[in-house]
Amino acid sequence: MTPMQRLELIIERMAYKRACRVLEQAGITGYTVVPALAGFGGGNHWQRDTDISGANDMVVIVTIGDAVKIEAALEHLRSVFDSHIGILNISDVKVMRPDRF
Repeated sequence: MTPMQRLELIIERMAYKRACRVLEQAGITGYTVVPALAGFGGGNHWQRDTDISGANDMVVIVTIGDAVKIEAALEHLRSVFDSHIGILNISDVKVMRPDRF
């Protein structure tokens, strides 16, 4: 097993393409984007599709990469969070096929 880092980002749907571009520019070779159905944070509950436009919908972006690539992505993801709601966490993981990352 090879140590890597997992980056998980929950962000407004309208910003996910920008966040994904940042990941790609940092050398990340893959990620997955899934809809976030509902949540609670900042003292408020939210639920997907409660807004006619969907402008308040959230998505989850998950990626795994080496520490250098993840750190490079963090530098630019900060600017995405300057103008969009979201949270980000990083955790240490081990992968079976490091050549995929």
